[in-house]
Amino acid sequence: MSAGESPLISVIVVNWNRSALLRACLQSLERQVGVRLEVIVVDNGSEDGSADMVAREFSGFTRLIRNADNRGFCAANNQGIHTARGAFVALLNNDAEAEPGWLSALMRAFDAAPDIGMAASKIVTYEDPGRIDKAGHLIYPDGQNRGRGTGEPDDGRYDRSEEVLWPDGCAAMYRKQMLDQIGGFDEDFFAYGDDAELGLRARIAGWRCLYMPDAVVRHHRGSTLGLASSRRVVLIERNRVLLALKHFPWSLLWLNGFYYAARLAHGAWSSTQGSGETAHFKGMHGKLRLAGALLRGDLQALRLAPRILRKRREMRKLSKLTPSQVRALLQNHRISLSELAR
Repeated sequence: MSAGESPLISVIVVNWNRSALLRACLQSLERQVGVRLEVIVVDNGSEDGSADMVAREFSGFTRLIRNADNRGFCAANNQGIHTARGAFVALLNNDAEAEPGWLSALMRAFDAAPDIGMAASKIVTYEDPGRIDKAGHLIYPDGQNRGRGTGEPDDGRYDRSEEVLWPDGCAAMYRKQMLDQIGGFDEDFFAYGDDAELGLRARIAGWRCLYMPDAVVRHHRGSTLGLASSRRVVLIERNRVLLALKHFPWSLLWLNGFYYAARLAHGAWSSTQGSGETAHFKGMHGKLRLAGALLRGDLQALRLAPRILRKRREMRKLSKLTPSQVRALLQNHRISLSELAR
C-alpha cells in the first residue's frame, strides 16, 4: 500500500435464497466511494440461482464462495473472514443496501483511538427510511438484546458519533487485528445473536465500538425467516441463554430467571396493546406456537450448555474486564422493558 492510499476493506455478504435482494445489495457496494474494497459473497447452498447470478453479473467485482448447504450466518462469515485480505472486515446483510458513503464513514471510526475495534452503522428500515432500525445495540439483563433506537423516527437524536455496546451484524465493520486476536463468530450460535456474542467478547477483551451516524444502510427487516417464524424465535431464545452463559458475570447470571420472567410478563401485557414481538403471533394458536418455540430454544441451550461453559473458561485468557466491569458495561447499555416491547 503506497503512502496516502486507503487500506483495503473486505466486505462479506452471506446469502441464502435471496437473489433479487442480493443483487440490489451488491449494486449498492459497487457505488461505494472513497475506499478500496474487495467483496466476498458466501452462498449457503441457495436453490434460487443466487450463486449463478453473482458469477454471471458480478464476476469482476466479487469473490464467490459456494457452500453445498446452509452452514449458517456464523460459519459462512468465518469463511469470508478467513479469506479476507483487508485490514478491516465489513459485514453487510444480503437484505440491506448501503448508501455510497457507508464504508468511508465507518472507516473514520478507527481513527479515533487504537482500541476502537468495531464500528456501527445507522441502519434504517427500507420501507420507511425515516425510521431507525438499529443504531448500535442495547441489552436487557437476561441476555435479550435489541437494536438501539428500533422503531424511532430518524429525527436527529441518532446523529452524533458515540460509543455503543457493539454493532449490529447487518452492517458493521471490524478491525481485522481484533478478529485475529479474539476469533470470529461462535458457530454454535448459527444465526441470530451471533453479533452480540462477538461484540460482547470483544468488549470483554478490551476493545470498544463507535457508532457512525453518516454510515447509513437501508434494511428489509425480518426477510431472512420472517418476524413470525417459530424457527427465528427458537434461535433467538437459545442464543440469548448461550450469550448469558458464556459472558455474563455470575452475579448477574443467577438473576437470569427473574429478569426473563419479568420480560415475558411485560411482553404478554404489551401484546394485548398490539405491540411487541408477541403481537406477531396472532390468536391463541399463535401464542401457543410462540410458547413452544421458546421452550425448544431453552432445551437446545441446555444441551449446548456444557460446551458453552467450557468456552466461558477459555475466555479468561482474553479478558481485560473484571466481572464487576462487565456488569457495569451491560448496565450502562441496558434497554428498558418498554423499549423492548416497542
